[in-house]
Amino acid sequence: MYTLTPAQISRLTALRHDFHRQPEISGHEEQTAARIVQELSTMGADLIWKNLGGHGVAAEFRGKEDGPTVMIRCELDALPIVEQSTLPYRSEIPGKAHLCGHDGHMCIVLGVGLGLMQRPSRGRVVLLFQPAEETGVGAQAVIEDPRWPQIRPDYAFSYHNVPGRPLAEIGLRQGPANCASRGMQIRFHGKTSHAAAPEDGISPGQAMASLVQQFSTLSTGSISDSDYALCTLTHVRLGEPTFGVAPGEGEMRLTLRCMTDTGMAELIGQVETMLDAISEPLDISITWHDIFPSSENDVEATDIARQAARVRGLDIHEMDQPMRWSEDFGRFALQGVKSTMMFLGAGESQPQLHNPDYDFPDALIPTGTELLLDTIHRVLDCSRP
Repeated sequence: MYTLTPAQISRLTALRHDFHRQPEISGHEEQTAARIVQELSTMGADLIWKNLGGHGVAAEFRGKEDGPTVMIRCELDALPIVEQSTLPYRSEIPGKAHLCGHDGHMCIVLGVGLGLMQRPSRGRVVLLFQPAEETGVGAQAVIEDPRWPQIRPDYAFSYHNVPGRPLAEIGLRQGPANCASRGMQIRFHGKTSHAAAPEDGISPGQAMASLVQQFSTLSTGSISDSDYALCTLTHVRLGEPTFGVAPGEGEMRLTLRCMTDTGMAELIGQVETMLDAISEPLDISITWHDIFPSSENDVEATDIARQAARVRGLDIHEMDQPMRWSEDFGRFALQGVKSTMMFLGAGESQPQLHNPDYDFPDALIPTGTELLLDTIHRVLDCSRP
């Protein structure tokens, strides 16, 4: 089993702090990607793809013989949130911060690159540093890149850290691991009128008020139920903030969430039925944002990760329900790749993801790195076709 040296751990920790100081949000990860390329070049990667699906980076480490391709994926992007911290390496970019742990995920995968300086006996490993995960477009952009066929793996593994779980615990689940979700923006267009004569206009107010009540009925079951659905109203706006004008337009934003893609299709149909039933002569338009499919963990890939965790002696949490939050890593499974998302406990007292005081625990870097290297070893060195 590979073990990082104290010097390597120190190097990766310092690198994470550098990433944390200079966060870049989705679609703007240019400098982060450049630093990743610099680090991978020093590790002797056999091939590096740049500007993949945007600012994505991928590196190939070839084994001595032909064999399967294993992809290890992490995320490049930070969040548009103000960090509240006294850390010496706190964000230096106003309004932007690594508050989901992607800085730590990157350093874990760079640690894998250090381990791959000693090549596997066969096959190849691709390290993917994916752009724009937070907006749900990065994985699909990588897949649509014309160089994807050169990269396309047989197996793919990824982590997400989980605050509230014991530090360095490994969470595993076969089947749905992250929920499908999408943002629904609904615009209502009618006609304004004088506030003294609202009957001469067409206000969306009554329809919107009714929809607020109807949308609340769409949330069903708990996350452990196959019919789980959650409809979260995140924004409502009616007209302009005046006293003399009866409103003629409005907007509502919802986040729809289900355990499966089939459930999502059904939930969308329910919302559209409610909109079709509106009797007022309103022009209604819908746009979709932040679309994430359900992330489904492959049985074989999950078992490989489980065996590696057992041999490493790590505590394993066999999850009886998926995560409510979403991940675009699921798009690789839709390409026929045997994929599994693993969950890395970030500490029971750790602030929640996207909280302004969240910070990735540096202690997870060696655990995450070494388990991924063991997982790669089980695919490429321990098994034979």
